[in-house]
Amino acid sequence: MSPSRRSILKTLAQGLAGATLLGSRVVLAASPGAGDPRFVLVLLRGALDGLAAVPPVGDPHYSAVRGALAIPSSGESAAMPLAGPFALHPSLVFLHERWIARELLVVHGVASPYRDRSHFDAQDVLEAGTTRPHASASGWLNRALESAALLAPRREESGIALAQNIPLALRGTMPVTSWAPSAVDSVDEDTLARLADLYASDAVLARRLAEATALDGIARGADRGMDPRARAAARLRETARVAGSFLARDEGPRVAMLESGGWDTHANQGAAEGGLATRLTALDASLRAMHAALGSAWSSTVVLVVTEFGRTVAPNGTRGTDHGTGMAAFLLGGAVAGGRVVADWPGLGPRDLFEGRDLRPTLDLRAVLQGVLGDHLGVPSGALDRSVFPGSAGVRAVPDLVSG
Repeated sequence: MSPSRRSILKTLAQGLAGATLLGSRVVLAASPGAGDPRFVLVLLRGALDGLAAVPPVGDPHYSAVRGALAIPSSGESAAMPLAGPFALHPSLVFLHERWIARELLVVHGVASPYRDRSHFDAQDVLEAGTTRPHASASGWLNRALESAALLAPRREESGIALAQNIPLALRGTMPVTSWAPSAVDSVDEDTLARLADLYASDAVLARRLAEATALDGIARGADRGMDPRARAAARLRETARVAGSFLARDEGPRVAMLESGGWDTHANQGAAEGGLATRLTALDASLRAMHAALGSAWSSTVVLVVTEFGRTVAPNGTRGTDHGTGMAAFLLGGAVAGGRVVADWPGLGPRDLFEGRDLRPTLDLRAVLQGVLGDHLGVPSGALDRSVFPGSAGVRAVPDLVSG
């Protein structure tokens, strides 16, 4: 058993107290339940093209500037309408269902304070909650947990990372745990056969190898004959399902983070169909699996889906898009005041673009995060300004993102 799984079993055996709101602070409750607030951060590494995921089909410049990457507004592969000029990529069927149920809120034209084009630096700024790269060794989500627990005894592992290593956003002084499927199926079949031969004379090692291989297949549901992209989609779906299962437990954590790579679509991005559409389909299916696993806890859940920056408005010479600035983010869950698009839309005309090539950001991502953390998890506004997002005193939290 891996250390992370040992840690989780220890956590569940001890019983984690849940979080309930009292006034403007989070305090610990002795009897957690489905009504306790849950929060899930889904980080799409590589820069999701927000103009594809949430195409502004009603913008007068959209079709011309996007060219072959434009999502049609009518026909079999049409984008699904939202509000105003906005629509959803046709692959995001579950998200559109949540929109109809008023459990999806879209934020468009949003960005972190970062304005350059490095994936690594942009992810660092996003996860650390700072204004510049490499300014903090801890992450905003961990600091939010710490601030929310100021009036109560510390409890172990109130957050969980669904990853091999704990991402920066969850690192800090508050104890968190992690879970990841076994890495056995990253070994090819020939290597597994050689290991089996090598261990054949050792009954203990042979048994453990066989058990690990079998358990891995059960846990991940991965067919070793799958196409790599299909296998990655299956893993993401299973990881999202497990995240929902952990948060659904009365004694489980209340905050989770998972990540997905492969969103850097420099070439052959596609429009309604193609490489990006395949990734969006996998993301949509994963969020559906999380929704099912959460069960009644979905009603008190907020899921934030975000990426490090957007992509260029116009396609490049390899039928893809390059690193950009303004992006789209999603808030979904039973606790979301959905059925809305939050956007101060800058337009896609030549004079409207940031540096002549990107969607111009008109909303600070920290304002969205502050609104969710304050209203949903009860993090005090003073802590949000000072410690969770240092240097953000001038950023005004977006109100009314969560219901109730």
